[in-house]
Amino acid sequence: MRSHYCGVLNSSLIGETVTLCGWVHRRRDHGGVIFLDMRDRDGIAQVVFDPDTEESFALADSVRSEYVIQVTGLVRARPAGTENADMATGQIEVLGKELVILNKAETPPFQLDDHQQVGEDVRLKYRYVDLRRPEMLNKLRLRSKITSAIRNFLDDNGFLDIETPILTRATPEGARDYLVPSRTHEGQFFALPQSPQLFKQLLMVAGMDRYYQIAKCFRDEDLRADRQPEFTQIDIETSFLDEEQIMAITEKMIRKLFLDIKGVDLGEFPRMPFAEAMERYGSDKPDLRIPLELVEVKELMKSVDFKVFAGPANDPKGRVTALKVPGGAELTRKQIDDYTKYVGIYGAKGLAWIKVNELAKGVEGLQSPIVKFLGDEVSLSLMEAVDAKDGDIVFFGADKAKIVTEALGALRCKLGEDLDLYTCEWAPLWVVDFPMFEEAGDGSLTPLHHPFTAPSCSPEALKSDPESALSRAYDMVLNGCELGGGSIRIHDQTMQQCVFEVLSISAEEQREKFGFLLDALKFGAPPHGGLAFGLDRLVMLMTGASSIREVIAFPKTQSAACVMTAAPGEVSAEQLRELSIRVRKPQPVE
Repeated sequence: MRSHYCGVLNSSLIGETVTLCGWVHRRRDHGGVIFLDMRDRDGIAQVVFDPDTEESFALADSVRSEYVIQVTGLVRARPAGTENADMATGQIEVLGKELVILNKAETPPFQLDDHQQVGEDVRLKYRYVDLRRPEMLNKLRLRSKITSAIRNFLDDNGFLDIETPILTRATPEGARDYLVPSRTHEGQFFALPQSPQLFKQLLMVAGMDRYYQIAKCFRDEDLRADRQPEFTQIDIETSFLDEEQIMAITEKMIRKLFLDIKGVDLGEFPRMPFAEAMERYGSDKPDLRIPLELVEVKELMKSVDFKVFAGPANDPKGRVTALKVPGGAELTRKQIDDYTKYVGIYGAKGLAWIKVNELAKGVEGLQSPIVKFLGDEVSLSLMEAVDAKDGDIVFFGADKAKIVTEALGALRCKLGEDLDLYTCEWAPLWVVDFPMFEEAGDGSLTPLHHPFTAPSCSPEALKSDPESALSRAYDMVLNGCELGGGSIRIHDQTMQQCVFEVLSISAEEQREKFGFLLDALKFGAPPHGGLAFGLDRLVMLMTGASSIREVIAFPKTQSAACVMTAAPGEVSAEQLRELSIRVRKPQPVE
């Protein structure tokens, strides 16, 4: 039906007859000459109809935005002075000779131009229209290029593309499973995979050596800008490589991807231990574009009379930390109040601050409601500890270590964004030496990554002091986003059972949930490890989008619903009976 895409027309085709198919992007009538901006996947071309071709001219006069048309015409140079440097096809136009209306269109729910502001709910309801916008189409085109480049790299490095099951059983991955009732096994359920973790480990036991998969994964969890109930992972697993070798090959892949797709050389990725990242930046995925750092001032606060600081300073599980913002003394009281509310999201009870107006005057040059409680000596020692200068502001956090770390870590990123403190465009790194476990709310231990991650100690050392054990895990971070996380896996049955015991998983539960894995580890499991990248998050960063919903063709809303198809929806009573399921309706409150 077509000879060319609209976006590929250029001056080399002048004098040739072409046939185009696409949508009417815009129609303009200029003094008896009709201009149609015609759009397809590759771009926009200007088509001109004049009254000499009566039938086609009349048809062109009747078309409206988003009509689907076929045009045959002659490529010619645009008249001098009418060229459009902003369009790839701006040097030429097509003199329309024949026009066929392939389908009419009602007035679209919103205009498809860059200046139109449309609510996300409307865009998602009419997503098939929204995706016609060049901005959205270009994001999906880039996503396709990224996946192709990744496949090519992994294929060239000896990895096999192998699919793993979508219908599996529930496993402890840190989020709720989506459950699928089984019709043939009454009262039993499949689970949609949160990741292909166990299957890719079994592929290593099977001798596949190097595996990858661009895999759909599912997690029934609360959503954020970078979370979806269904998402896509670039899943990688290898045998007989240690963590340094796995990090090297995946870093090479990401560096090549950025160089080929964006022309950006990320350089070598620095390494940072988890403990250092949390202490200096308040995050296990620090944004190194922001030069602000947390400074521990616990020792200085132990002897002050101000209990807000002295309490956490003398608590072994407390933390007192300062965050200096160069030039921040210009912040208004309203801005400071807004930041105080912001850290409250993370459990902070307040946000103390000191403005440095003129340090040469001593405490007289400091402006703050807390200086009188700290005393002159401590106040000036604090300024020395953070290397404060005139015009700075210093924020303080004092509470349980977890609250202070999360609150000031988030504030650091918020200030970096609000005050545009970024020192570079891209800042990658590896975070390593993660703890094996973290404390749950009830005091029990839970795996920081997952229970199949290998510790960097012996089973005996793990049992004797699990809280201090480090794992052989590693996360790739870019601009404050975790691009991917991985680890060396446990390939020894004794070690795997030891980890299960530390997590208080009984022998019976081990057999019930992981018997197949424990059995596999008995039959010659090789040392292996891997890494999984979030494809949606990677594309979001590379396109500059603000949310992964912008780089997924048909995403869900914040409430995990699809407003276009009205999913999830109710099913018939007959379907429920076949599945042996009865739905309990909420009782009305009297």
